[in-house]
Amino acid sequence: MPRTGPQIIPISDPSDPRLADYANLKDRQLAAMADLSKPDPSGMFMAEGELVVRQLALSGLVIRSLLMTPTRLETMRDLVESLPDHIPVYLLPLEAMSAIVGFHIHRGVLAAGQRPTERDPRQLAREARTALVLEDLANHDNVGGLFRTAAALCGLDRTAVFLSPRCCDPLYRKAIRVSVGTALRVPFARLSPWPDSLGILREAGFTIVALTPDERATPIHALPICPRPVLLVGAEGPGLNEETLHQADLLARIPMAPGVDSLNVVVATGIALDRLRG
Repeated sequence: MPRTGPQIIPISDPSDPRLADYANLKDRQLAAMADLSKPDPSGMFMAEGELVVRQLALSGLVIRSLLMTPTRLETMRDLVESLPDHIPVYLLPLEAMSAIVGFHIHRGVLAAGQRPTERDPRQLAREARTALVLEDLANHDNVGGLFRTAAALCGLDRTAVFLSPRCCDPLYRKAIRVSVGTALRVPFARLSPWPDSLGILREAGFTIVALTPDERATPIHALPICPRPVLLVGAEGPGLNEETLHQADLLARIPMAPGVDSLNVVVATGIALDRLRG
């Protein structure tokens, strides 16, 4: 059957029911649509901005629809024409678009995506070459930044991110945006029970390196090269729990100048990953 091309649908009425996915959807509302306590949460996520939507198109995740301004259609026509025929592309003037979605940082293009099935952590651990483990991070900016850092330093097709049960959702709109879409492409899974399930990574052949300011830890530049490292990081302030530290094979710290006790978790992780990758 010949390809007919994407469904480009101009809309003049912001209350059109076909735009229901986009109507004033904040992160809290999106999260409410997905029960993150279940292995296979349902619901959707929102991708905003051209760079992020392009990453979504490359991710293989299900795209429900796109919403963009006529101007953005011209700048992104190559992507639009590459989409499967069944995906609708709704066109709406910028002012109407901002009014319906409830925020103004979409830069004229949004995509509604279908939340994927939760990955099996054991299988993901076997597939990944390097990994990052996040314990109880509650800041979406930091989670997005960590996905971007892992992708940049370790490679989209070589790394994975594992999350403690209380770590915030990488598919929150803000986390996706800060990650520049890499949260849609770097595979992730939640580990439970915590922290005992870290043993899954050791069974897969990883060396678990916990990043901590503790003076007992080895300076990061003095660590041996690990052929298959996984870096374990905690939230800013509390850091890693003692029980979690006991699960690590190695403790690593980044030496600090006098008067400064820590770095932002994204910066610290970037330094550590650069060292661990050899």
